Amino acid sequence: MQSSDGAELRVTALLSSVLDRFAEPELGTTKEEKSQTITLSQLLGALDERAFGLGILLLALPCAIPFLYLIPQIVALPMLALAAQLAAGRDRPWLPEKLAEREMPLAGLQSVVRRTGRVIGFFERLATPRLTFLSGGIGARVVGALMLIPAISILVPIPSTNSVPAFGVGIASVGLLERDGLLIILGLFIGLSWVFLLVFFGAEAVSAIKAFIVSRI
Repeated sequence: MQSSDGAELRVTALLSSVLDRFAEPELGTTKEEKSQTITLSQLLGALDERAFGLGILLLALPCAIPFLYLIPQIVALPMLALAAQLAAGRDRPWLPEKLAEREMPLAGLQSVVRRTGRVIGFFERLATPRLTFLSGGIGARVVGALMLIPAISILVPIPSTNSVPAFGVGIASVGLLERDGLLIILGLFIGLSWVFLLVFFGAEAVSAIKAFIVSRI
């Protein structure tokens, strides 16, 4: 997607531009009558050829905000579907009707993009094309497969399972969009490492509790 002067928009500007378009009242409607929600099918349809990276990023952003409950579990399933299709090598994203017609508050998404824009902008400024084989072809399919692991973690409705993995997925998505393999690796490392720590220390905690109970019997 390009700006009016032909220059390609970067990630944060592109996300804001897409959401602002839906926020503008259509011809014949007043500002008060403009759409207050956006469906996932509308959103993905507006994201052009970068729909996978932008879609995953936009769904990851709300999950990356600490202490934001319910929303992560709503958007994690579509994120999981997009990552799976990226892994499968699809050219364009597709969602089942039940997920495609899921509505999200437009103002809420705009707020999330604004709140996270500084962090995403920081990684945008670092981004430069390198290790580009990871952002296309077989490399992108492997990245999509690895994204499934933190996306599954986000689905789990308990504390500590969503913010850090979503942050990692977000960085990896920026890497995909900017063709920066180093950012992709960094994002995947953050997301996968956190999931590993949760699983490892979770298992250790369960074993310790079990041992304590058995010792008291």
